[in-house]
Amino acid sequence: MNGPQDIGGRHGFGAVQPEDETTRFHADWEKRVLGVTLASASLGYWNIDASRHARESLPPAVYYNASYYEIWLRALENLLEAAGEISRDELSEGHAQRPGRRADRRLPAGSVAGVLAKGGPADRPGPDPVFAVGDRVRTRNHQPAGHTRLPGYARSHCGIVTAIHGCHVYPDSNGHFEGEDPRPLYTVRFDAVELYGADADPTLTVSIEAWEPYLERA
Repeated sequence: MNGPQDIGGRHGFGAVQPEDETTRFHADWEKRVLGVTLASASLGYWNIDASRHARESLPPAVYYNASYYEIWLRALENLLEAAGEISRDELSEGHAQRPGRRADRRLPAGSVAGVLAKGGPADRPGPDPVFAVGDRVRTRNHQPAGHTRLPGYARSHCGIVTAIHGCHVYPDSNGHFEGEDPRPLYTVRFDAVELYGADADPTLTVSIEAWEPYLERA
């Protein structure tokens, strides 16, 4: 969807302020939000793509005025409410009014490290790729109402396939619980001038990861 998160190549959002990579959290409550989000995923109501879509679906006025982990928290509240695990009254009052629906799926603290170490691989068996390294492709100009990983700035532009990564879970369907639908995944390189026009630095390129349904032959 064309959500508030999709601001690549747009003006008016200020300069990027890089931080020390060793800085993970700015306050203790951020650690708690991350922990609660990961623990809540064990309830089995959503997947990683649905969780990302929940964050991207926040209203722009909320998204742009929230910090990184505030965005995670607002999205988690919406996911838990949609699943029937919490209510607006409980959020307003700050405490539970009834037991959770899936207490049996609680993630024990001692299991957290193992779960995180295991990760969540998204590669799957699937169809053979249509495109090859070196092929010139054009991204589709679609304006989906649902989840997509194709950024707005890269739509309807031509680039070159530089890598093929096998088949991976297709987020556009998985994010809406319509199945994993594995599709070939590519790296596509674009010239900056192609994306941003004549004023862009002609020595720069931009590479994105693009699922096959995003692409057509140029």
